[in-house]
Amino acid sequence: MAHPFVTPENEKWREIARAVAEESVRPVAKKYDEEQTYPWEVKEAFARSGLSGVWIPTEYGGAGGGILDLCICVEELSRACGGVGVAYAVNALGSLPILLAGTDEQKRRFLPPIAKGEKLISFGLSEKFSGSDAGSMRCRAERVGDEYVLNGEKKWNTNGGVADIFTVFAVTDPESKSRRISALLLERGTPGFTIGKVEDKMGIRCVPVVEIHFENCRVPASSILGGQPGYGFQHAMMTLDNARPAVAAQGLGLAQGALDYALLYATKREQFGQPIASFQMIQQMLAEMDTKVAAARSLVYAAAAALDRKLPDTTRLSAQSKLFATDVAMQVTTDAVQIFGGYGYMKDYPIEKYMRDAKITQIYEGTNQVQRMVIARHLIKQAASLGHLSRYIPEEKQKGVNA
Repeated sequence: MAHPFVTPENEKWREIARAVAEESVRPVAKKYDEEQTYPWEVKEAFARSGLSGVWIPTEYGGAGGGILDLCICVEELSRACGGVGVAYAVNALGSLPILLAGTDEQKRRFLPPIAKGEKLISFGLSEKFSGSDAGSMRCRAERVGDEYVLNGEKKWNTNGGVADIFTVFAVTDPESKSRRISALLLERGTPGFTIGKVEDKMGIRCVPVVEIHFENCRVPASSILGGQPGYGFQHAMMTLDNARPAVAAQGLGLAQGALDYALLYATKREQFGQPIASFQMIQQMLAEMDTKVAAARSLVYAAAAALDRKLPDTTRLSAQSKLFATDVAMQVTTDAVQIFGGYGYMKDYPIEKYMRDAKITQIYEGTNQVQRMVIARHLIKQAASLGHLSRYIPEEKQKGVNA
């Protein structure tokens, strides 16, 4: 269905991503979910098709697309496998800080191999005691001469088990309130950098989520993102604003993929002598699922297009897209399992994987409870612009007095 934000160029990327999804992803989705191993053959398909650099500017070896192109590709890949959708999108998450805040030298060094699919990147923000409260992180980077010495650990590092490049956030000035955190760029193999625990996950099992440990890990001072320390928290928030629509697109793709299977099954499965799709209750479920998916798609595309056009108030719209689309993903995939009945609960059928993969989208890159907080804060700030309505509210009512 045509969408007002989508151009013919965007649709070309959809066609490419859908072809990769159907030819290279869907046939192996079950295998990599069971093995919990990284789909290297799929990564090579990304590189061959040009998907690896969709969001990276042409001057750094990419295709020059934007956030909307990224979201459309993530949607199509997640429609076939949520884990692969994450494995693809996390390279955008890791490289967006470089695109948004890196020096020209950092961009020219790190972005071309990512755009070509030669190297993978990861984003290190969360810690055991610092999840939603990113500002309370403990990982330290101390300046010693022309180097920074990293000590500490990062938790839930998506893609960390296979990445070559890491965007890591650490405390560089513990005494500062506003300039406490910096982002650093480093590569696998740096002395003092090790991969720790590999998580055994409920869903998105084909992409490795690991702990990262730093013990006197020395990196050049030039590794500081943007060349200036103290701006890491701002860089992280800018990155998440731009990346959250891609998480929303993961949820959107999972919801659409689950709806596809549920619709097909409902037309094939017979009970009481007729397909269950002929029953009013099943029709109601399908209609509601489809409507939620359509609404989520409009919000995701609107957020992505707004970011591409650098419109104001994108933080709220980005949070809304992530909140709504991932809640829809959980609702629709759960309803899809219900339509499959007992078969939906069995691993012989593909549908239960969609529900498992969907759950994490409500949690990472800012829980949906945090998204509600972000949205509410922006709404409260807007209250000042509504002062002209006060004349229609009796004063005693405004003060909470019962009249």
